[in-house]
Amino acid sequence: MSAESYVEMPKSLKELQEGVRSGSVKATHLAENYFERIAAVNPNLNVYLSLTRERALQQAAKVDDAASKGEPLGPLAGIPVGIKDVLVAKGAPATAGSKILKGYQPPYDATAVKRLEAAGAVILGKLNCDEFAMGSSNENSAYGPVRNPVDTDRVPGGSSGGSAAAVAANLAVATLGTDTGGSIRQPASFCGVVGVLPTYGRVSRFGLIAFASSLDRIGPFAGNVRDAATMLGVIAGHDPCDATSSEAPVPDFAVESDKPADGLRIGVPEEYFAEGLDPEVRASIEKGIDALRVAGCSIKKISLPTTRYAIPTYYLVATAEASANLARFDGVRYGHRSSESTTLADMYSHSRDEGFGAEVKRRIMLGTYALSAGYYDAYYLKAQQVRRLLAEEFLRAFAEVDAIVTPTSPTPAFRLGEKANDPLAMYLADIYTVTASLAGICGVTVPCGATSTGLPVGMQVLATHMSESTAFCVARAVEAAKI
Repeated sequence: MSAESYVEMPKSLKELQEGVRSGSVKATHLAENYFERIAAVNPNLNVYLSLTRERALQQAAKVDDAASKGEPLGPLAGIPVGIKDVLVAKGAPATAGSKILKGYQPPYDATAVKRLEAAGAVILGKLNCDEFAMGSSNENSAYGPVRNPVDTDRVPGGSSGGSAAAVAANLAVATLGTDTGGSIRQPASFCGVVGVLPTYGRVSRFGLIAFASSLDRIGPFAGNVRDAATMLGVIAGHDPCDATSSEAPVPDFAVESDKPADGLRIGVPEEYFAEGLDPEVRASIEKGIDALRVAGCSIKKISLPTTRYAIPTYYLVATAEASANLARFDGVRYGHRSSESTTLADMYSHSRDEGFGAEVKRRIMLGTYALSAGYYDAYYLKAQQVRRLLAEEFLRAFAEVDAIVTPTSPTPAFRLGEKANDPLAMYLADIYTVTASLAGICGVTVPCGATSTGLPVGMQVLATHMSESTAFCVARAVEAAKI
């Protein structure tokens, strides 16, 4: 397929909301328009795995009825959104991008999905992703890769590639994805949109098909920082269904994002500008740093030396948790069951062999090995110790600065198939994102220029626990510079 571009950024939430409230925009018409665009563009991008047309139009009709009566509308009233297919929604397929869950329809909604609809959002469908959210390119989906709307010969990033591509191609105004080691931030960077990594515990994980439970987080994608902040404000907050969700109060992130960045202290870690960083990516990020300086921020060089151990630490912790979480997919209760079995042991073995893809099998085997007798202390326990060191290093840094800025990815979007046969090269694409995941802190990736060939570059803005407001504020300053 020759490289094509399908980029068409959606209108802002504010513009659409004003139309819905005034009646000049009908939520039902808006939803129908999006379904028409999906029908035209999705075959080329493979963004949606399934659509929830009936549910969407019913919700849109409720919004139109409320608007016509002058009733108060939620912050997302009538806004078309898509959700990554690792989040469950009643009556809609939930495949997690895997053959092992083909045909599974959950009987309940994830908390994040409930909160979207309670705010008036119109859910269009489920978005493609790497199988069980394991990947950095969206090439691991059992239902085919997603193509980057900027250049269809390239990957959209992963694992939330469908969520990022949907916003970039205007197949949804905003979307939900998940981030375990960079799966929101990296695809947002590759597709030229905004992606948010909330603090661990800020958003309920109830209804999320688990990959690595101490790392998994649900967060939004949007076309601009303020819209992403609005989305996070809707889905954030304590949930009694998730014991790890925080009871910390949820600020009005959209309002907080409007505050000037003047006076903020910005840290620039030298380890994120070392060997392996693409020169054009570096140049764009340096322009972003200059823009923050112009906006009144003070820039300070810092050091985060434990970063060098982040990739091996992450791929021990994440795979260990994956091996435990994915043990439930055994062909017994739901999902794929092999027909080639005569014994219970055969059914387990064949069902998992037929249902799981190569990358998921690789991570299950790595994690099982790391947890096995004789190796637990040497690998998994040591990784947890290093994780603690890395988290403490970030806390010391945030005692001196308000936010830390880095490239989101060392390179722009790479070509489809370029790294498919080299797992280590693929894993190294996460070098700048896994650190925040391990530390539990929050971050935002915001578009920060482009390469000479027009490929987007993203700047990652990190802030300490429960300080999303600071990250949004800094990201808005970069966005306003229009690099």
